[in-house]
Amino acid sequence: MATKKKAAKKPAHSKAVEAALADLVIANRILANEGVIDAFGHVSIRHPERDDRYFLARSRSPELVERGDILEFDLDSNPINPDGRTMYSERPIHGCIYKSRPEVKAVCHNHAHSLIPFGVTGSEIKPIWHVAGSIGAEVPIWDISEQFGDTDLLVTNNDTGGSLAKKLGKNRCALMRGHGAVVAAHTLKATVFTAIYLMANAKLLKEAREMGQVRYLSPGEVKLTEQMNFKERSQNRAWEYWARRAGFKVSVND
Repeated sequence: MATKKKAAKKPAHSKAVEAALADLVIANRILANEGVIDAFGHVSIRHPERDDRYFLARSRSPELVERGDILEFDLDSNPINPDGRTMYSERPIHGCIYKSRPEVKAVCHNHAHSLIPFGVTGSEIKPIWHVAGSIGAEVPIWDISEQFGDTDLLVTNNDTGGSLAKKLGKNRCALMRGHGAVVAAHTLKATVFTAIYLMANAKLLKEAREMGQVRYLSPGEVKLTEQMNFKERSQNRAWEYWARRAGFKVSVND
């Protein structure tokens, strides 16, 4: 007697979404390998086919994130199907930025060590070299205590997340006093690029200030270097390099 074949399992997402999720895994590994994030920190992408959703890994160290760890959330940071997995407590950072910035397609929160001194001293970060033009002309500093008093400094609800998103405004980066930074951009590659060079610029800026008076990029130079850095060819070149360093055999065509 012939047996019925089981129907093929329908993919959970389209090929385009699965490709985006594969890149999100790579982004986690890149940011960990480059020292932007360590055991803590996270990176997300907006759903490529639904502006009211985003993807973020379950609570796991970024260097260990795999495709099966990725969860889907609405913009209030409620999980669509948590399946019993523990989630990052600070996911409202992502949801609130996506909600307030429709053009943003990816968000990174990190605790890069070179950024912390700037947040606690109020010393401003401005780009001093061409690849750091991607951070923009202004990097505001958000102090959670100004609105919420004494806390554990974590952004665990939509009130604190909304406050951070408001301070970020239309900027690409913001520092978080005593905590770290947030980076938001129009693509995942641009977010990774900016997060890496924000960290590097902070280190070089500290060194430059110890040597003497610093000459920052002018507003015109910031604008022109932004355009250069965010060209697809530049982004692909950097992404391929960092992905290979993180162990992924990625080839990007110009």
